[in-house]
Amino acid sequence: MQWEQGIVLAMLIVIVTCLLTSRIKPAYLFAGAAFIGFQAGLIDLQTLAGNFTNSSLLTLVLLILVSIALEKTRLISWVGRQISYGGQSTVVAKLGLSTAFLSSFTNNTAVVVSLIGAVKRNQRHAPSRLLLPLSYTAILGGTLTLIGTSTNLIINSFVEDAGLPSLSFFAPTSIGLAVLVIGLLILIPLSYLLPVYDEHGQDDLPYFLEAKVDMQSPLVGKTVAENGLRALRRLFLAEILRDGKTVAPVCPDTRLQAGDRLLFCGDVESVTTLQEINGLTLFGQHHMNGQSMLEVIVSQSAGIRGKTLKSVRFRERFDGVVVAIRRGHERLAGGLGNIELHAGDTLVVVPGKTFEQKKQQLNREFVLINGLDSSARLDSQKSIAVLLGFATVIGTALLGWVPIIKGLAAYLLVLVLTGIITFPELRRRFPVDIVVIVGSALSLAQLMLSSGLSARMGDMLMQAFDGWGIYGALVAVYLLTLVLTELVTNNAAAALSFPIAYSLAVSYGQIRCPSLWRYCLVPVPALSLLMVIKPICWFTVWVTTSSKIIYA
Repeated sequence: MQWEQGIVLAMLIVIVTCLLTSRIKPAYLFAGAAFIGFQAGLIDLQTLAGNFTNSSLLTLVLLILVSIALEKTRLISWVGRQISYGGQSTVVAKLGLSTAFLSSFTNNTAVVVSLIGAVKRNQRHAPSRLLLPLSYTAILGGTLTLIGTSTNLIINSFVEDAGLPSLSFFAPTSIGLAVLVIGLLILIPLSYLLPVYDEHGQDDLPYFLEAKVDMQSPLVGKTVAENGLRALRRLFLAEILRDGKTVAPVCPDTRLQAGDRLLFCGDVESVTTLQEINGLTLFGQHHMNGQSMLEVIVSQSAGIRGKTLKSVRFRERFDGVVVAIRRGHERLAGGLGNIELHAGDTLVVVPGKTFEQKKQQLNREFVLINGLDSSARLDSQKSIAVLLGFATVIGTALLGWVPIIKGLAAYLLVLVLTGIITFPELRRRFPVDIVVIVGSALSLAQLMLSSGLSARMGDMLMQAFDGWGIYGALVAVYLLTLVLTELVTNNAAAALSFPIAYSLAVSYGQIRCPSLWRYCLVPVPALSLLMVIKPICWFTVWVTTSSKIIYA
């Protein structure tokens, strides 16, 4: 063994060992390996820097940043409403197909984050039976296109770096579609075996929300029951303010009039539910632009105690809009802007650009500020504009008019200039770890190839599966990548297994065959499963084990 191979092999052993036995972040390990390779003279500076500006890596980064805007649109909320009708099998099938389609064109983690709320608000089926299918179909949907998941683009970056033509947009579609169909056929019956859990916890306290019936609203003239306002999950229509009078309690046959102010009690996540009702305007909705919501508690020493939101001019003073108020288990009455604030009241605020800059005022008025797992949606016009813009980028890339990396860069610039995405959001969501891992892994893969280590490891696999031919090589690569995926991150698994798989493909003369996608499919399951794990509890272990057939 040459000394170069010895150094690279030692780095691989250290990386895998640390990933398995320590809590050191993968980004640090891969970056350290690339640095050692550079210091040892195994890779030059120009090549090292070029790996961090790989076109597939930049495309991945742009997709992740653009997905910030896509998460704010009403498309996923609309999808959530459409999939709620029918029996459980129908709902799981519709959820699976919709999730897979969305995941095939955008970040699957973002899709899961956005759809979790819609699934939890489902009126007809237990969310605990839908969350696991949501996770798996998001994973499987990512295998349908080149941009569907980060591992696809990472594999493509390795392919380009090896001097091969870039994989086409729909290169993985035939294999991914077959896997998706098989996965759905397994998930639909298995969903009936999942337990049913009550989503209400001891910390669920009622929020007070207000919405106004628009003048031209389709709700006008219809009863509360006909408009579906009595069947809202975790939301109760407490009273109606009409011409200065209060209608309470609200009967199912009460007919709505233009200008009615509807007062609800319920979960803070219901803010999004009210936004989605056509013809109903949430209190302060005109000032929402897709921002994440904040929860603040009124301090004992606050100057706003004993005053209403209107009298203190809350929006002008703090650059934030209050969309919900909570006061323990007490049911509040009257318009949201006319409620007298007390110490300990919890306010749900949609912040403006300068909200968090007013720290002195905030610290004096509020005891606690927390981020909520919810966000305000863009209005219909902005949502349509964002979706059309993204569709244009994808369409022009497919037609070969504009490279996808240029289209995404221009689109992201437009989103920032129009305020749909803010610079703080870009800083918070920039995938530093992915950039470091992929850029460093490209360098490590080059070292494995140039030193001959990958060819040597490929020969060992060929000997182990002697007589099995190309199919034995596929099984070997699959098992190797599957084991790595279960033990380390999916991106790291793709990075470590590619050089070996590439060497095997070269040995068998199958460098352009679909075998490249056999190991693209293996490392994708990981992150989105963790988001839905809580409602499923330990039953997930059994389903996860049995569903391994999905990837076979």
